[in-house]
Formats: sequence, C-alpha cells, structure tokens
Amino acid sequence: MQTIHFTAGDLARTRLRTTMGPLVETAFACGLLARGVKAPYARWRRQVAGRLPRRPALPPRAAARDLDALLRQALQYGADDGGTARGAAPAPPRGSSCLPEVWRAAVAPYWEQLLAYLGAECEARGRIVMAGGVEQLLTTLHPRITWRSPVLEIPGGPDEEVFLEGRGLVLTPSVFLHHRPGLLTGPPDDSGQVVLVFAAPPSAEAAAGLWEEPDGSAQSLGALVGQTRAAALQTLRATCTTSQLADRLGISAAGASQHTAVLRQTGLITTRRIRNTVLHTVTPLGVALLDGGPVRHAV
Repeated sequence: MQTIHFTAGDLARTRLRTTMGPLVETAFACGLLARGVKAPYARWRRQVAGRLPRRPALPPRAAARDLDALLRQALQYGADDGGTARGAAPAPPRGSSCLPEVWRAAVAPYWEQLLAYLGAECEARGRIVMAGGVEQLLTTLHPRITWRSPVLEIPGGPDEEVFLEGRGLVLTPSVFLHHRPGLLTGPPDDSGQVVLVFAAPPSAEAAAGLWEEPDGSAQSLGALVGQTRAAALQTLRATCTTSQLADRLGISAAGASQHTAVLRQTGLITTRRIRNTVLHTVTPLGVALLDGGPVRHAV
C-alpha cells in the first residue's frame, strides 16, 4: 500500500489535471489489452481487435512490473510530446514496440472523445472541491482509495510512504488505468509536484459514446496537422489559456505554446491578451476545418 502524507500547505496546493497525455493513456491501454476486460470496455476491445494484429506482449505474472516500465517509458518519451504533435505514432521506446502500435489502434481513434470524457471528470471533481473542499475530493476519489486525514491510502501498489512536504499533489483521471485504483508518478512539469493518476472507468452510458467508430474526419485532420495539434484545435472550440490547453492535452506549457503559434500563423485560431491573460479561440476557418464545412468569408 502507498500512503501519501499531506500538510495544510499540501491540501492548498493540490490541483486537478485533465490528463497525463496520450502516451500515458496508451501505456495503460497496453496493460488493459493484456487482461480480460469488463463490460464498459468490451466494445472497445472488439473494435481494437480488428486493427491490432496481436495483443501487447505483457506476461500475466509480470504484467504489473512491465506496465510500470511502460509508464516510465511513456513519461520519458512524452517529454517531447511523443511524436504525436507531428501526427506520427509515439516514438518507440527501446525494448518495446507496444506503445506506437497500441496508440494507433486503441487510443488515437478515440482521443477526442477521451479528452472530452476526462475533461468532464475533472469538472465534476472540481465541483466537489467547491462544495466540500479538497478533503471531500480525496474522500470520493475512488472506492478503494481511503482518506484518513492527513494520509491518503492507495492499495495495490508497492509499500511506500510519500511525504509531499508542501509541494501539493496533482490529481489526474485515467480511462484505461484498471489494474489499480491509483498510481503515483513523477512530476509532469517544472512544478515538482507528484502526480496521482486515479482510475476513472466509464459507466455503461458514457462508454456508449466513448467507443463510437471514428468516421475518419478526425484521423484525416490529424494526418493534416498532427494528432496533438488537431486535439488542440478541437479543445480551443472553448476559449482557454495556454496553460489550460496544456493541462487538457497532457503536454508541457512550452509544447502548447508551440502548437498555438502554428495554429495562429495558419489562421486557425486567434489570440488576444486581456491584462495578463492570453486567450486562444478557434477562427471560422478552424471551425470549418474541424466540421468539414465551407468557409464563410466576412463581407
């Protein structure tokens, strides 16, 4: 069991992050494909089986260890956005071919829906914080995660005590994390904060929308501008800042800034500054590209 020790300062600095990004979700998807799946994932597994020639090679007895290694590789190669910013599969880590093939077959076709689901999860958790504070959030994080103030207990992992020492904690949901209720990883950025990825499996109703067969338009857009850039354009339908975009895509602030610069230069988004805040919004041209409709020029 892992135990996380909080101070009052840690509770004040605890925050939500939409996702750790496509590579981390792909690592968890690798592990899920190597096991039996429950009803919410059955339709996904059937669809993926038609695109993936074989299951990821994760021996059942070593699956937890191998999945931890995949996660480390995903975090390492995700530092440069794992190639998905250029529309390619994640760069294959040495010693493993699992991540790029599973990304293409099992995660990329659903990435837009997954981002929307994870965003909704974070919004729901944010409302819990507003109503009952961070301790209420920690109490309701997952049925198997226990909050005994000032300690959070996470079963299923190695025996380990973690002292946050005033840095706070980043909480991020995962669709494909299934073998544990939660998993601790290193800092995702320069904040130095530890990240707790917690399992957020879809309900039967949510799963019905998550696993809709892609119509090809999202993949075509991804091939044109890059998968992450296409996801950024979709995300910017709702105006947001660079840091908010980075959180929603699970990439660094520098990476998000690079994507918005390219999208702005090509006329797909506009950027405006309001005091110290920079806001990005999709242009009519960007909307037309997303929806596949005609571009309407202003008269």
